[in-house]
Amino acid sequence: MSKLILIRHGQSIWNLQNRFTGWQNVELSKNGIKEAEKAGALIKNLNLNIEAAFTSYLVRAIKTLEIILEICSLEKLKYKKAWELNERHYGSLTGLNKSEIRSKLGEKQFKNYRRSWDIAPPPLDLENGSNPKNDEIYKDLNSLKIPNTESLKDTFCRVVPYFEKYIEPKILDDQNIIVAAHGNSLRALCKRLFNISNKSINKLEIPTGNPLLINIDSQLRVIDRFYLDKSREQKIISDD
Repeated sequence: MSKLILIRHGQSIWNLQNRFTGWQNVELSKNGIKEAEKAGALIKNLNLNIEAAFTSYLVRAIKTLEIILEICSLEKLKYKKAWELNERHYGSLTGLNKSEIRSKLGEKQFKNYRRSWDIAPPPLDLENGSNPKNDEIYKDLNSLKIPNTESLKDTFCRVVPYFEKYIEPKILDDQNIIVAAHGNSLRALCKRLFNISNKSINKLEIPTGNPLLINIDSQLRVIDRFYLDKSREQKIISDD
């Protein structure tokens, strides 16, 4: 049986400021660093042999993973960075305050942009300094693959194929794996793993810096799943 640990990065500076972050490269806050350190301690207490690690191209997820690996004495474990595990792209909402946008758009439209399955916010202009197409870290990536906005469905369509191609084979090989990513990329993955419907996925919340341990058998069936930090766990919904 393989153990898959999913962890959303620790609180970022823009999480703290209640801003839409998406593909913007934002550092961890001081509290986010503490969340990552606590996550590392919780994972270390499991006494697992972690054999593979994955994260996104974004520094808040990378730093969270590196802190965890260091605490678990796994600094030498080579981890894989994948743009497919990036956060959902929030388009022209990137950098804006969520409370201000809610007041401006109204609750219904705000929820559509933030939590619907297949509604994306308006696209981000290419000239905008927050557009990832202008970011050096994507210089080797085909610009056609870099979105200007995304719905959760769009995010699902890049996260899940990556998972199936690169992570599932390691699960079938009975390896223990950690994935440090983002609220929406992990929501997309959990939709697939827990068979959550398009209608129900908006109810799934992923807390920052709290490891979710998933036991998966050789038939790729989820046996059980639970958060390691019970004081900050969220309900894990499923349509099974």
